[in-house]
Amino acid sequence: MRSSTVLVLLLVLACVGYAQRPRSIEPEPVNKTAPAPAPVTVSAKYEGGVFGYNKTMEGTLTFDDVNNQLLFKDKKTPKEIHIPYDALTSAFADTQKRRPAAATVASNVPLYGIPAGFIKTKVRYLTLQYNDPDSKQYGVTSFRLENGDVLASVLARLVQTTGMTKRGDIYIRKKDVSKLTP
Repeated sequence: MRSSTVLVLLLVLACVGYAQRPRSIEPEPVNKTAPAPAPVTVSAKYEGGVFGYNKTMEGTLTFDDVNNQLLFKDKKTPKEIHIPYDALTSAFADTQKRRPAAATVASNVPLYGIPAGFIKTKVRYLTLQYNDPDSKQYGVTSFRLENGDVLASVLARLVQTTGMTKRGDIYIRKKDVSKLTP
């Protein structure tokens, strides 16, 4: 009993000592490669935020440069969400860790639930803030995209199309001061 206690104590101390080791932090590369050009249409999942569309929908997100708008079309029903480029005030790429539904179910099963509770996947979102002067609607909406590469390319194209500037991790559209003063 005593030797097993000493062995467990030594194992715990070894783990704590290993966790306290110095880590090297590599600086962020200066020459970041530009993301691949975004396609005109990407598959996406609408997560909410636009007035009148409160349910999640799966469909396609399209850059409609002819009409100067971002267009989301639902797969099942003929619903369309139009966000004019001029209405976009900010955009950013968001990554969240989520537990898949199968892992949630498995974590509630006795004996198998402990390992399933640690399963998480990365979910990528394109989050947009808008203020539409025509309809007087404003808000924040998000679209779930396939992976990080698609998200980076869609965000780069949106920023280039709308003329937003980078401020920290987000992109914003600066207010036109000449329109504010009489």
